[in-house]
Amino acid sequence: MSAKPRIAVIMDENTSGDGTRYDTTKAYFIAVQRAGGLPFGIPYVSDMIEPVTEEFDGFISVGGRIRFPSEWYVPGDGSRYPSSERLEVEQALMRGFLDRDKPVLGICNGMQMLACLHGARMVHEVQKTRSHVLTHDDRAAMHSVEIVPGTMLSRIVGATRLDVNSRHQEAVVAVSDQAVVAARADDGVIEAVEIPSRRFAIGVQWHPEAFATQDNPGNRLFSAFVQAARQHR
Repeated sequence: MSAKPRIAVIMDENTSGDGTRYDTTKAYFIAVQRAGGLPFGIPYVSDMIEPVTEEFDGFISVGGRIRFPSEWYVPGDGSRYPSSERLEVEQALMRGFLDRDKPVLGICNGMQMLACLHGARMVHEVQKTRSHVLTHDDRAAMHSVEIVPGTMLSRIVGATRLDVNSRHQEAVVAVSDQAVVAARADDGVIEAVEIPSRRFAIGVQWHPEAFATQDNPGNRLFSAFVQAARQHR
Protein backbone atom coordinates (compact mmCIF):
# COMPACT_ATOMS: atom_id res chain seq x y z
CA MET A 1 0.00 0.00 0.00
CA SER A 2 1.26 3.45 -0.84
CA ALA A 3 2.43 5.57 2.07
CA LYS A 4 0.93 8.61 0.40
CA PRO A 5 -2.43 9.68 1.83
CA ARG A 6 -5.42 9.21 -0.43
CA ILE A 7 -7.47 12.35 -0.89
CA ALA A 8 -11.09 12.34 -2.01
CA VAL A 9 -11.91 15.31 -4.27
CA ILE A 10 -15.62 15.81 -4.96
CA MET A 11 -16.16 16.49 -8.65
CA ASP A 12 -17.76 19.71 -9.90
CA GLU A 13 -20.18 19.78 -12.84
CA ASN A 14 -21.21 22.04 -15.68
CA THR A 15 -24.09 23.71 -13.86
CA SER A 16 -23.79 26.67 -16.22
CA GLY A 17 -24.85 24.27 -18.97
CA ASP A 18 -27.14 21.28 -18.74
CA GLY A 19 -25.46 19.56 -15.79
CA THR A 20 -24.68 16.40 -17.75
CA ARG A 21 -20.89 16.46 -17.35
CA TYR A 22 -18.43 16.39 -14.47
CA ASP A 23 -16.30 19.48 -15.02
CA THR A 24 -13.42 20.00 -12.59
CA THR A 25 -10.15 21.84 -13.07
CA LYS A 26 -7.03 19.69 -13.00
CA ALA A 27 -5.48 22.23 -10.62
CA TYR A 28 -7.03 20.58 -7.53
CA PHE A 29 -5.40 17.30 -8.42
CA ILE A 30 -2.08 18.92 -9.26
CA ALA A 31 -2.09 20.78 -5.93
CA VAL A 32 -2.70 17.58 -3.95
CA GLN A 33 -0.12 15.61 -5.93
CA ARG A 34 2.54 18.30 -5.49
CA ALA A 35 1.79 18.35 -1.75
CA GLY A 36 2.49 14.62 -1.53
CA GLY A 37 -1.01 13.14 -1.70
CA LEU A 38 -2.86 10.89 -4.12
CA PRO A 39 -6.02 12.67 -5.37
CA PHE A 40 -9.12 10.76 -6.49
CA GLY A 41 -12.14 12.37 -8.16
CA ILE A 42 -15.40 11.35 -6.49
CA PRO A 43 -18.65 11.32 -8.51
CA TYR A 44 -22.15 11.82 -7.15
CA VAL A 45 -22.80 8.18 -6.31
CA SER A 46 -24.47 7.65 -2.95
CA ASP A 47 -23.20 4.06 -2.65
CA MET A 48 -19.65 5.46 -2.53
CA ILE A 49 -20.20 7.64 0.55
CA GLU A 50 -19.51 4.99 3.17
CA PRO A 51 -16.44 3.37 1.56
CA VAL A 52 -14.92 6.76 0.69
CA THR A 53 -15.30 8.14 4.22
CA GLU A 54 -13.95 4.91 5.69
CA GLU A 55 -11.03 4.31 3.35
CA PHE A 56 -9.77 7.76 2.32
CA ASP A 57 -7.56 9.99 4.45
CA GLY A 58 -8.87 13.48 3.63
CA PHE A 59 -11.62 15.30 1.75
CA ILE A 60 -11.58 18.37 -0.50
CA SER A 61 -14.82 20.15 -1.31
CA VAL A 62 -14.15 22.14 -4.48
CA GLY A 63 -15.66 25.26 -5.97
CA GLY A 64 -19.01 25.20 -7.69
CA ARG A 65 -22.36 26.94 -8.02
CA ILE A 66 -25.18 24.75 -6.77
CA ARG A 67 -28.36 25.49 -4.86
CA PHE A 68 -27.92 25.26 -1.11
CA PRO A 69 -30.83 24.75 1.35
CA SER A 70 -32.87 27.90 2.01
CA GLU A 71 -32.23 27.67 5.77
CA TRP A 72 -28.53 28.33 5.13
CA TYR A 73 -29.34 31.90 4.09
CA VAL A 74 -30.28 35.00 6.02
CA PRO A 75 -34.06 35.54 6.29
CA GLY A 76 -35.60 36.56 2.98
CA ASP A 77 -32.63 35.41 0.89
CA GLY A 78 -31.90 32.18 -0.94
CA SER A 79 -29.86 30.62 -3.70
CA ARG A 80 -30.81 31.05 -7.32
CA TYR A 81 -28.26 28.56 -8.59
CA PRO A 82 -29.39 25.29 -10.21
CA SER A 83 -30.26 22.28 -8.07
CA SER A 84 -27.68 19.49 -8.16
CA GLU A 85 -27.41 15.90 -6.99
CA ARG A 86 -23.97 16.95 -5.79
CA LEU A 87 -25.49 18.56 -2.69
CA GLU A 88 -26.69 15.42 -0.92
CA VAL A 89 -23.57 13.39 -1.67
CA GLU A 90 -21.21 16.21 -0.75
CA GLN A 91 -22.93 16.94 2.55
CA ALA A 92 -22.78 13.27 3.51
CA LEU A 93 -19.11 13.04 2.57
CA MET A 94 -18.18 16.17 4.49
CA ARG A 95 -20.11 15.05 7.57
CA GLY A 96 -18.55 11.61 7.33
CA PHE A 97 -15.00 12.93 7.27
CA LEU A 98 -15.73 15.43 10.04
CA ASP A 99 -17.34 12.75 12.22
CA ARG A 100 -14.20 10.64 11.83
CA ASP A 101 -12.02 13.72 12.47
CA LYS A 102 -10.31 13.24 9.13
CA PRO A 103 -8.97 16.42 7.46
CA VAL A 104 -11.41 18.52 5.44
CA LEU A 105 -10.45 21.38 3.13
CA GLY A 106 -13.28 23.48 1.69
CA ILE A 107 -12.67 25.78 -1.26
CA CYS A 108 -15.21 28.44 -2.31
CA ASN A 109 -18.45 26.39 -2.37
CA GLY A 110 -16.69 24.05 0.05
CA MET A 111 -15.98 26.81 2.56
CA GLN A 112 -19.61 27.87 2.47
CA MET A 113 -20.82 24.32 3.05
CA LEU A 114 -18.35 23.75 5.88
CA ALA A 115 -19.47 26.96 7.56
CA CYS A 116 -23.20 26.35 7.08
CA LEU A 117 -23.01 22.80 8.40
CA HIS A 118 -21.81 24.53 11.57
CA GLY A 119 -24.54 27.15 11.82
CA ALA A 120 -23.32 29.91 9.49
CA ARG A 121 -25.61 31.99 7.29
CA MET A 122 -25.10 33.23 3.73
CA VAL A 123 -26.30 35.73 1.15
CA HIS A 124 -26.73 34.97 -2.53
CA GLU A 125 -25.27 38.25 -3.84
CA VAL A 126 -22.69 39.75 -1.54
CA GLN A 127 -22.18 42.63 -3.97
CA LYS A 128 -25.63 43.96 -3.06
CA THR A 129 -25.20 43.84 0.72
CA ARG A 130 -23.14 47.00 1.09
CA SER A 131 -22.02 49.80 -1.20
CA HIS A 132 -18.32 49.38 -0.49
CA VAL A 133 -18.05 45.65 -1.24
CA LEU A 134 -15.15 44.78 -3.52
CA THR A 135 -15.61 42.99 -6.83
CA HIS A 136 -15.53 39.35 -5.79
CA ASP A 137 -17.10 37.61 -8.79
CA ASP A 138 -14.37 38.15 -11.36
CA ARG A 139 -11.88 35.53 -12.52
CA ALA A 140 -9.31 38.23 -13.23
CA ALA A 141 -9.70 39.99 -9.87
CA MET A 142 -7.21 39.81 -7.03
CA HIS A 143 -7.53 41.37 -3.60
CA SER A 144 -5.87 41.20 -0.23
CA VAL A 145 -7.18 39.33 2.80
CA GLU A 146 -6.21 39.84 6.42
CA ILE A 147 -5.56 36.58 8.23
CA VAL A 148 -6.68 36.49 11.84
CA PRO A 149 -3.74 36.02 14.25
CA GLY A 150 -3.75 32.85 16.32
CA THR A 151 -5.75 30.80 13.81
CA MET A 152 -4.56 27.59 12.25
CA LEU A 153 -4.58 29.35 8.88
CA SER A 154 -2.20 32.02 10.19
CA ARG A 155 0.20 29.34 11.44
CA ILE A 156 0.06 27.52 8.10
CA VAL A 157 0.51 30.54 5.85
CA GLY A 158 2.93 32.34 8.16
CA ALA A 159 1.67 35.79 7.18
CA THR A 160 -0.88 38.35 8.28
CA ARG A 161 -1.96 39.27 4.76
CA LEU A 162 -2.31 37.35 1.54
CA ASP A 163 -3.21 38.34 -2.02
CA VAL A 164 -5.93 36.03 -3.30
CA ASN A 165 -8.06 35.51 -6.39
CA SER A 166 -11.78 36.07 -6.16
CA ARG A 167 -14.64 34.49 -8.06
CA HIS A 168 -17.71 34.14 -5.86
CA GLN A 169 -21.15 35.70 -5.86
CA GLU A 170 -22.43 34.11 -2.66
CA ALA A 171 -20.76 34.71 0.69
CA VAL A 172 -20.96 33.71 4.33
CA VAL A 173 -22.02 36.73 6.38
CA ALA A 174 -22.34 35.26 9.90
CA VAL A 175 -20.85 32.30 11.75
CA SER A 176 -21.95 30.49 14.90
CA ASP A 177 -19.87 29.65 17.94
CA GLN A 178 -18.97 26.36 16.24
CA ALA A 179 -16.76 28.14 13.71
CA VAL A 180 -14.02 30.76 13.73
CA VAL A 181 -13.47 33.42 11.09
CA ALA A 182 -9.86 33.00 9.95
CA ALA A 183 -9.61 35.73 7.28
CA ARG A 184 -11.53 38.69 5.90
CA ALA A 185 -11.20 40.88 2.84
CA ASP A 186 -10.68 44.59 3.42
CA ASP A 187 -14.39 45.15 2.80
CA GLY A 188 -15.21 42.84 5.71
CA VAL A 189 -16.33 39.85 3.61
CA ILE A 190 -15.49 36.56 5.33
CA GLU A 191 -12.79 34.78 3.34
CA ALA A 192 -11.85 31.83 5.55
CA VAL A 193 -13.32 29.78 8.39
CA GLU A 194 -12.08 27.05 10.71
CA ILE A 195 -13.85 24.47 12.86
CA PRO A 196 -11.82 24.39 16.09
CA SER A 197 -13.43 21.17 17.37
CA ARG A 198 -11.76 19.26 14.53
CA ARG A 199 -8.10 18.47 14.03
CA PHE A 200 -8.08 20.03 10.53
CA ALA A 201 -11.21 21.60 9.04
CA ILE A 202 -10.50 24.80 7.11
CA GLY A 203 -12.43 26.56 4.40
CA VAL A 204 -11.22 29.39 2.18
CA GLN A 205 -13.37 31.47 -0.15
CA TRP A 206 -10.61 31.94 -2.72
CA HIS A 207 -9.07 29.37 -5.07
CA PRO A 208 -5.54 28.46 -3.90
CA GLU A 209 -5.38 25.61 -6.42
CA ALA A 210 -5.02 28.19 -9.19
CA PHE A 211 -1.46 28.80 -7.97
CA ALA A 212 -0.53 25.12 -7.65
CA THR A 213 2.29 25.32 -10.20
CA GLN A 214 3.66 28.61 -8.86
CA ASP A 215 5.65 29.59 -5.79
CA ASN A 216 2.74 30.94 -3.77
CA PRO A 217 2.25 30.96 0.02
CA GLY A 218 -1.25 29.62 -0.51
CA ASN A 219 0.26 26.28 -1.49
CA ARG A 220 1.17 25.80 2.17
CA LEU A 221 -2.50 25.14 2.78
CA PHE A 222 -2.42 22.03 0.60
CA SER A 223 0.86 20.92 2.19
CA ALA A 224 -0.62 21.25 5.69
CA PHE A 225 -3.80 19.45 4.64
CA VAL A 226 -1.94 16.52 3.10
CA GLN A 227 0.38 16.34 6.11
CA ALA A 228 -2.67 16.17 8.41
CA ALA A 229 -4.07 13.38 6.23
CA ARG A 230 -0.75 11.54 6.39
CA GLN A 231 -0.76 11.73 10.19
CA HIS A 232 -4.19 10.14 10.22
CA ARG A 233 -3.02 6.97 8.47
